[in-house]
Amino acid sequence: MATIAHHPVSRRRGRRHPHAGPLFAPVTFFVAVCLFAAAYVAYVLWPRWPDAPVAVDAPSMPITVGGTVFNIEPAAVRIPSERHAGSQSRVDVAYLWPSLMPPDPSLKVIDGQPVNPNERLFALIVVDDGALPVSERVRTIYPRYLAKAPAEAPEGLVVHPFRGDTPYAGEDLVYERTAPDRFVARCSRHGIGNSGICLLEKRVGSADVTFRFPREWLNDWKSVAAGIDKLLARWRPAA
Repeated sequence: MATIAHHPVSRRRGRRHPHAGPLFAPVTFFVAVCLFAAAYVAYVLWPRWPDAPVAVDAPSMPITVGGTVFNIEPAAVRIPSERHAGSQSRVDVAYLWPSLMPPDPSLKVIDGQPVNPNERLFALIVVDDGALPVSERVRTIYPRYLAKAPAEAPEGLVVHPFRGDTPYAGEDLVYERTAPDRFVARCSRHGIGNSGICLLEKRVGSADVTFRFPREWLNDWKSVAAGIDKLLARWRPAA
């Protein structure tokens, strides 16, 4: 008789996958926190060397903002990370007034008193963002926000207040009576340590330069205008 061979059937038992215990997630989180804390402590305690001192008489360096080159003294640059040549999106500078010399960056106190910002002319150079130049704003935008009557002004200037229900409330539009395009600024009526701050804008190539000075300087606005022109000529002698 024929016999039927019975072959043992191989059965594969499924392997059991280890499952994470209930403490896996908390332990992982705790380890991650510890690693982050260790990295932070190492960063804080890592020895750092102070920035190299900047000489007041260091030669100017070419800084390009929006494709426009400005030759600026390193000591005049207020923020250390901006104190290098090459292309930048913005540069913050300051000069002593009225000498227009760069201040000593290491000098924080004079005769035991903090440096007086009212003795400095500040400027911010940024890439032109496509906004209308100030001369165009004076003709087409600002008039709709001005009060009806101008206010008292230093000789040769017109001071026209903005209305209180406008985005420029608390400010005055100040410009030269005979040549508004040459000297025009927006000035606040109140300040900290002064009577207000004036902002005077200039479009230079593909960059916008905003000068900032105390409102008190309007009493000698011709010197301010001449000083700004002198700085611009110094920054761009070949322009």
